Amino acid sequence: MAAGTYETCEISRKENPALNFLYNSLPGRALLHVLIRPPVSGFFGLLMDLPASRVFIRGFARRNRINMNDYKDVAYTSFNDFFTREIKKELRPFPDDAYDLAAPCDGKLTAYPIEAGSVFRIKDSVYDLEGLLADEALARAFAGGVCLIFRLTPDDYHRYSYIDDGEILRWKRIKGVLHTVRPISSGRYKVYGQNSREYTVMQTKNFGKIIQMEVGALFVGRISNHMTQGSFHRGDEKGRFEFGGSTVVMLFREGAVAIDEAVCRNTRQNKETIVRMGEAIGKKTARERGRTL
Repeated sequence: MAAGTYETCEISRKENPALNFLYNSLPGRALLHVLIRPPVSGFFGLLMDLPASRVFIRGFARRNRINMNDYKDVAYTSFNDFFTREIKKELRPFPDDAYDLAAPCDGKLTAYPIEAGSVFRIKDSVYDLEGLLADEALARAFAGGVCLIFRLTPDDYHRYSYIDDGEILRWKRIKGVLHTVRPISSGRYKVYGQNSREYTVMQTKNFGKIIQMEVGALFVGRISNHMTQGSFHRGDEKGRFEFGGSTVVMLFREGAVAIDEAVCRNTRQNKETIVRMGEAIGKKTARERGRTL
């Protein structure tokens, strides 16, 4: 797909009756207080590891219109095994141009400028990077940059990759709760700053120092990153989410990348841009060209 010709979807807080009950009623929010605890999600995850959970696969694939011909033909041992299925590699190619900024995952993308005070605004919520990263100095380093949020839904491929060649500088896990990452929760809770999350600080060949963060969600208690130190190559698999939808957040420093204007325009118009892993969503800026790892 050529840059600027993306599919979009409206950001809406309308949800199914169960989520409306949990987030928009007093008894629902009382129950939600229990459900968002990581041990509860862990219990559901264990259930989805059982061989009996395979009975859910066919209905899930049908409801979410998942084309199983896109994935490797294997016998799944559980629902989680199906949920973390591997796609055929040729269906998620990365661009030939190393200056192209590629999406690290499938998802619904929005892009936000990081203001001088190390904050970014999503509708009525203001996020500060210090709270998101639990690191004041690191937050200051990304002031003036850009924050990309890739919201994965059940129909998306739930593995994610490195966007460039580089090396891991540090890795951190932050304990938290597990709200849904669907829009219904964002009006009441700062989900990205409250949910359990992991992030990796990386020095990359073409985009300088970047941060890639994986955020857990309701009933997604497991974020599985393959390594926390060492070097990597563009397109290498970084990790996967198990069971449910979740989010990948990417942070770039000021002047490092130019995000495709269509993505920025969609965000301003309250729309998410539907992207696939490896799809070009921006460019390395002229300022960064010539710099190497």
